[in-house]
Amino acid sequence: MEMTMIKVHGSMNTFYMFESEERADFAQLAIQLSALDNDLDGILVILPSAVAHAKMRVFNNDGSEASMCGNGLRCVARYVCERDGVQEAVIETMKACLCVKKEETLNEGIETYAVEISPVSFSLSSLPMNYEGHGEWIHKPLPFVSEEIPFSAVSVPNPHLIGIVPADLQKDTSHQQKWAQYFNGENEYFSDGVNVSYVTPVEDGIFVRTYERGVGFTNACGTAMTASALISCMAGLVPYGDVSVYNPGGMVKCSVSGQGEDIHLQLTGNATYLSVAQFDWAADVAESRILSSEPLEEQVRYERFIEQISTFSKQFV
Repeated sequence: MEMTMIKVHGSMNTFYMFESEERADFAQLAIQLSALDNDLDGILVILPSAVAHAKMRVFNNDGSEASMCGNGLRCVARYVCERDGVQEAVIETMKACLCVKKEETLNEGIETYAVEISPVSFSLSSLPMNYEGHGEWIHKPLPFVSEEIPFSAVSVPNPHLIGIVPADLQKDTSHQQKWAQYFNGENEYFSDGVNVSYVTPVEDGIFVRTYERGVGFTNACGTAMTASALISCMAGLVPYGDVSVYNPGGMVKCSVSGQGEDIHLQLTGNATYLSVAQFDWAADVAESRILSSEPLEEQVRYERFIEQISTFSKQFV
């Protein structure tokens, strides 16, 4: 079966995106495409919705399905808004219907969208996380990992474990990799795995590196950046409001307002189209192949943007 797909990225979190119906084996498709394209973090499937402009499903490159993807949602937001000729839309995700809208560009020629990130929960049962009967874990060390790193657990709705670390642990990823791999394998704490982010304050915001469940180290994870901005505000590292979040793939703005049960989160960043591809999807994996790929010019403009804002990122990547 031949399919037309758009290769897209949000903060260099890279996907193939396409419209479809609910009948296909999307997990297997994600695995096949990832085997053919090493840049891929997963696929974004745009489906009809009875309650919103469209429905989004997200599959990681190992075939697992994510509850949400902030970077991917920006790309879906662009596609749906352009398709329907609107500036704002509502996208149905696994856990919530989320508002999205076109924003003023981050930089010349870069399509920019803002997306709602919700729901937010600090209950360990929502991740789920099992740790000595605790109901929440916010800004405290996990002694078996480190006596020095304050960790926080939050779902938005993807599960996140966020540690605030000094620059040396941000530069050397071995500590993060060790524990992220452990928490995403057989372990007693996270039965479904967890996204593990290390956060370091920089001059005008924070730098975030994420080991993504089902992916590994990624250029960026939208829900991780938003959750990291929230935890950084709560910890007093940055003020509430708009937070500049740098990552190996670029920079986004995360808006954090409210406290307690009235938290509002918004993620704003690029929605860049890399190429349009024709894919022949066969039942036999060996026969599936990318037939053609037509590159687009948008990435050149995004790379210029990266050069302009890379001052804080270069010290860690």
